Amino acid sequence: MLDALTVATAVAALALAAWCGWAAYRDQPTKDWHFIGMAVVTLLTLVQLVVGIVQLARGEKPEQGTTIFVSYLIGAFACVPAAGFMSLAERTRWGSITVAAGGVVLAVLQVRLYDIWGG
Repeated sequence: MLDALTVATAVAALALAAWCGWAAYRDQPTKDWHFIGMAVVTLLTLVQLVVGIVQLARGEKPEQGTTIFVSYLIGAFACVPAAGFMSLAERTRWGSITVAAGGVVLAVLQVRLYDIWGG
């Protein structure tokens, strides 16, 4: 895996979590600019998914197994969009809290992906 991409994705996810947490603290639902932030974080996870699949196709192997690695890659890619869709269903501060939680979960998944790859 690309360590810089993993760190960038984790930092972006935590920034999104802080931003949406601040909105929840101010009793605001997710707004359009939050969805732009979610799109940026999702784009980073898409790049990470592609890089991971390319590395597997080139013959590189994660230390803890390919199946669990691919599962975590797909879960990381789906984490923020799922939280975003859930926030659309809850147009209160709880929608912002959901996205904030999704950002924290994504950051944890990044640490776990790094560990699975052998970091």
